[in-house]
Amino acid sequence: MSSQLAALNDWVHAVARLTQPEQIHWCDGSDEENTELTELMLATGDFVKLNEKTHPNCYLHRSSPSDVARVEHLTFVCTNREVDAGPNNHWMGPTEAHAKMDALYAGCMRGRTMYVVPYCMGPIESPLARCGVEITDSPYVVANMRIMTRMGAAAQARIEREGSFIKGLHSIGDLNPDRRFIMHFPEELTIKSFGSGYGGNALLGKKCHALRIASYQARSEGWLAEHMLIVGIETPKGETHYVAAAFPSACGKTNLAMLIPPEGYRQDGWKVWTIGDDICWMRPGADGRLYAINPESGFFGVAPGTSTKTNANAMAMLNKDAIFTNVAVTADNQPWWEGLSEGVPVLDWQGRPYDKAHGPAAHPNSRFTVSAKSCPSYTPRSEDPQGVPLSAIVFGGRRESLVPLVFEARDWTHGVLVGAAMASETTAAATGAVGVVRRDSMAMKPFCGYNFGDYFKHWLSFDQPGAKLPKIFHVNWFRKGGDGKFMWPGFGDNLRVLEWMLKRVEGSAGAVETPIGHLPNAADLNTNGLSLPESQLQQLLHVDRDGWYEELTAIGDYLAGYGDQAPPNLEAEQRRIVAALA
Repeated sequence: MSSQLAALNDWVHAVARLTQPEQIHWCDGSDEENTELTELMLATGDFVKLNEKTHPNCYLHRSSPSDVARVEHLTFVCTNREVDAGPNNHWMGPTEAHAKMDALYAGCMRGRTMYVVPYCMGPIESPLARCGVEITDSPYVVANMRIMTRMGAAAQARIEREGSFIKGLHSIGDLNPDRRFIMHFPEELTIKSFGSGYGGNALLGKKCHALRIASYQARSEGWLAEHMLIVGIETPKGETHYVAAAFPSACGKTNLAMLIPPEGYRQDGWKVWTIGDDICWMRPGADGRLYAINPESGFFGVAPGTSTKTNANAMAMLNKDAIFTNVAVTADNQPWWEGLSEGVPVLDWQGRPYDKAHGPAAHPNSRFTVSAKSCPSYTPRSEDPQGVPLSAIVFGGRRESLVPLVFEARDWTHGVLVGAAMASETTAAATGAVGVVRRDSMAMKPFCGYNFGDYFKHWLSFDQPGAKLPKIFHVNWFRKGGDGKFMWPGFGDNLRVLEWMLKRVEGSAGAVETPIGHLPNAADLNTNGLSLPESQLQQLLHVDRDGWYEELTAIGDYLAGYGDQAPPNLEAEQRRIVAALA
């Protein structure tokens, strides 16, 4: 099989000449193909079959111990001018980057099959969707791309119809960390990844295409590609509001996307619908509202900490048709990770007999891959070609102090500053120290394919006459008290905060005006059924003016780091708040 599109065929043949595979396989996404690939991986040991009774059609993949997370220091944006990549990215000139990668690719697929994977990010018929082709020598990547994207014949047909696609070339190479690079060429709509089999570095539809390349593409085409969940909140009146929310990795994005309302809310008729847990592409509709699609069709979620207590919806979809990566297993071959209340691990994520001295049984960044349609809160609106209209955008991070439970931005410009100023304590999803507070604008620090200064300007540009933009909020579920314990219960109870936001959208709830934004009065939050002392709620909603003065001063220094690219009206907004705090 090949393509009707000459540009695609020519590229595939050029890659084959460079990498010298034993054979070329064009993926059609069929069940038969998936079965063959699964049997191949079981034979090579790339897959371990899990307990067929408890987890039918579920498999475990163990990656190399040196290849378990995104490698931001080896991830480059390769634009002709360094200023276009910005200080938020590692930059390399395209000529040098292509030469470096092509030297690594020379002959790297000898003895291997080269898989040609046509895929669509977003519903196949959606005008908001964009297509790509990943060439890879990893059957594990093919199996994951089949779950995570609309992969196969229908995507190839759209590519042939449109004549355009993102080119992604991936090889696991020899998994040597010293020969591992992930290069993005936004001006050429091309991705080159070598030396890693890990999700975000190897599933090129995910962070590489759907965020780094798409954010660049979105800027030139007038839309936004964002690291955001999309969730639908259905009120007892039967109205559904859609909310997009940006959090850095491991700050509860998947939990919020699959939120289960507290019992009292369920009895009153509240429902929550999951559109996506990680990526949101949005563009203005004819009515001036922002419409969003989830370009993915599956979840690539962090396993540790996922349990019936934290995310019952996620647990309900993990007992069939799932791929697990770097989790532990029990004596009867069920997947296991830290946070589960049942089961005892006997083999750790590296396949060794479990020994506490070796660290956690499951890797802290171990993952599950599963179809979105398996989620109990799945909604067919996920496949709506026009997307869903957004009522609110939420930013948030993991902050132990200073940042209140929730506040609302005064207007769009203030909201863009709130997103740009986002900060969070680091987690295990990226290599490096854990627990360090770092600025992570819009949760896009590792993912924006161009200069953050230009990116902030692009966000600001949506505030046009006639635009009906979503309200912008900031949340912090992770505030701690003097005893070191979380002050807010989180999880399903976060719906209480979302309810206040939606009332603000509808104009039916009050707020207290402060220099940092509008906060709820304690009485505005529904705390029925919560054992939350009044003093604790007051603390959660307290604005420490001195602390915020320091924070806003630091935000000013952060913006100044983008030099001439920093938008003057964002800097003016920062100065306005500093003056109000002073």
